[in-house]
Amino acid sequence: MNMMINKRLIAAVKESKKYIAGNVICQWVSLAANIAMMAAIARMLQSLFVGDSEEGQIAVTAVIAAAAVVIRYICAVMSSRMGYLSAKAVKKTLREMIFRKLLRLGTSYKEQVNTSEVVQVAVEGVDQLETYFGAYLPQFFYAMLAPLTLFCVLSLVNFPSAIVLLICVPLIPVTIIGVQRWAKKLLAKYWWQYTALGDTFLENLQGLTTTKIYQADAFKHRQMNEQSEHFRRITMKVLTMQLNSITIMDLIAYGGAALGVILATTQFQAGRVDLAGCILIILLAADFFLPMRMLGSFFHIAMNGMAASDKIFRLLDLTEPVQKNEAVPEDCSIECKGLRFAYDADREILHGLDMSFPKGSFTALVGESGCGKSTIAALLMGRNKGYTGSITVGGISLCELSEASLMENFTYISHQSYLFKGTVRENLLMACPNAGEDTLWQVLEQVKLADFLRAEKGLDTVLNEKAGNLSGGQCQRLALARALLHDSPVYIFDEATSNIDVESENDIMAQIHALAKTRTVILISHRLVNVAGADKIYVLDQGCIAESGSHRELLAARGAYARLWNAQQELENYTKGGDVN
Repeated sequence: MNMMINKRLIAAVKESKKYIAGNVICQWVSLAANIAMMAAIARMLQSLFVGDSEEGQIAVTAVIAAAAVVIRYICAVMSSRMGYLSAKAVKKTLREMIFRKLLRLGTSYKEQVNTSEVVQVAVEGVDQLETYFGAYLPQFFYAMLAPLTLFCVLSLVNFPSAIVLLICVPLIPVTIIGVQRWAKKLLAKYWWQYTALGDTFLENLQGLTTTKIYQADAFKHRQMNEQSEHFRRITMKVLTMQLNSITIMDLIAYGGAALGVILATTQFQAGRVDLAGCILIILLAADFFLPMRMLGSFFHIAMNGMAASDKIFRLLDLTEPVQKNEAVPEDCSIECKGLRFAYDADREILHGLDMSFPKGSFTALVGESGCGKSTIAALLMGRNKGYTGSITVGGISLCELSEASLMENFTYISHQSYLFKGTVRENLLMACPNAGEDTLWQVLEQVKLADFLRAEKGLDTVLNEKAGNLSGGQCQRLALARALLHDSPVYIFDEATSNIDVESENDIMAQIHALAKTRTVILISHRLVNVAGADKIYVLDQGCIAESGSHRELLAARGAYARLWNAQQELENYTKGGDVN
């Protein structure tokens, strides 16, 4: 029994217990009505056979049968309703648990679980449990109760027939238990392959444009075909297992019912039961096995749900960062001492960095691609954990700060800042829910996006998924407007002007420089002309600080920064010259 019921799953959704109980009661009442109807029919048939039927007996039997049909109909409706409410409760509860878990894991959740797996578990995985709670569990308890009820009734009619029928019933759950271990392993493989296919599909969907550009359709197509073939094979194994076990259960169910009919007939011939009793046993013999047989049908779907629940609990059991209550202090100066970080144990990205970002300062991080600039930004935002050395904010260790306070005081803007499907107003209000229209238009004026939106539908202009109906420059302007509304003490710009037009870049940089006069600004940029006005510039080289200082100091040092600056200036002058020609 313990193998057939996931106690943790039931305990997680306590609200469903009352609906499961209600479902079982409805089915039991329906069974009782059926027994009463069959008993009335059996008595009527015996009376007609022996010729001593009383006047009006057929009418009484018809009334009993009609009442039983009405009761069974009402019970079926109520049972279905209880199943729906149970499934609704489990989906609401588990999805809320998953969402709250992700909130507790925080922005670093990707270090432990893939986004695609979270989506599959929260959507498809939870949906699989609808049958488990809405049908399987009620049927499980009813399948235990129905044979005992029928035994109690039929044992008064003919004990040998009743006991034989009762003894045959457990053969079905024995079959279920017999295939369960195999089914559990098989379904675990099924879900692993399903999530692997989902990972591949999501990655290919997100990289569809890149795939087209590099004409890698055929390669990705073969990759998807291989994953699909693996999934098809495991699916066919699951279906074969289900078909074989259902066939065995059918043989037991119908064979047991046939045995009951044969025994009832022999008992009648031996004179140990009257005709009404024999007919009643024959009519109810199948009801001994049908509940358990129905349980077997639900079992395979439920096992799929339980396999999905294993993945759900794997997500819910992920180690959570210790929740801290420290708030970001008013002095939000940032200090990094001996900072080291590695994505893989044998590949360190940052090698003992010492950096400081004083309150109200404008600091820039520059260097070639892969030198660790964005990794530093991710560490400061708490998205990556597991670093060594120290990061302090106002003298308080970063790992002691609550994530809520960190997100309230630190604003991160990248070249891929996410804009949600919806209106411009909805995207802006995420940063400041109480902002009025005048405030919203003010920030749009600052980023020079107001005129464009006025020509559209204003703040109610609808954005497609990832703001696909805006240009790259417009997306970044809107992301900057949202960041300005957040009005935090610290701003981190991670290549915020990459891959956009020159006009948008200049406008955005003008806002960043204006912001740096009153806020702590950390700017990561590959274009050195954008960082020339910074108070301090850190030049990174392969995870180390090659040099640091102001723009003038670094040029005077004639080091790595000066070489990068001269190379970029030559390239830009050459490009401008080319434009003139």
